[in-house]
Amino acid sequence: MELIYLLFILVLSVFLGFALISRVPPLLHTPLMSEANAICGIIVVGALIAAGAQANSTLTIILGTSAVALATFNVVGGYLVTDRMLKMFKKKDSTK
Repeated sequence: MELIYLLFILVLSVFLGFALISRVPPLLHTPLMSEANAICGIIVVGALIAAGAQANSTLTIILGTSAVALATFNVVGGYLVTDRMLKMFKKKDSTK
């Protein structure tokens, strides 16, 4: 029964996330992604705790490891995109 509750929460969070993100204007996506990197960093810590717990099943280890990998990929990609966006606003040198 606990698995059904967890799947229900997952489905609700997917629909809620889609509803929230679809209403954000495209101009604000990159700054919001920059802020989401901090939240994703918390997910990395939680996934590390879940993957390293003592009483683990194989499924827990696989899901925890994949969560660590995906969240890390998201954080690194988000920072690269944010850095690229900030470089667009820097003044270019006029000296040649």
